[in-house]
Amino acid sequence: MARLTKAQREWRPGMPRKRRSTKVMFASTVLLLEAFVMFFATLAVFGLRRGEFPPALILGVGIGLSVVMVLACAVLTKPWGVGLGWILQIVLVLTGIFEPAMFLVGALFALAWWYGIRTGIRLDREAAQREREQAEWEAAHPDQAAGPGQPQTP
Repeated sequence: MARLTKAQREWRPGMPRKRRSTKVMFASTVLLLEAFVMFFATLAVFGLRRGEFPPALILGVGIGLSVVMVLACAVLTKPWGVGLGWILQIVLVLTGIFEPAMFLVGALFALAWWYGIRTGIRLDREAAQREREQAEWEAAHPDQAAGPGQPQTP
């Protein structure tokens, strides 16, 4: 049988579900897409510029950056996680030094990163406001605030 996560072990009936951050979901999506692009760009540079740079260096740096982008998804909830994401955006743009097409690709991903962070923050703020308003309404109308699976009283 599979092991339960900490959240599953601590769950009790009636506990509200913790809301996931939209900002973190958007940022994770962009970083994962960048990791795939970085991996395939590494293969392109390996095939096109193998004579200019040592193959071990090309593969090591490229695959290393891909792994860092994937691992950065795990720290996006930390205060410095988004800063790390911005640093990775700059690094992706700078890979254009080795393959000029990456200047454009990196700039487009940086734009997607900025938009995802900005929109995610706005959506998280709006969701928190809705949750506060719902809690206020339920506190003001306890007889009408039935939980899931509970019949409402007339």
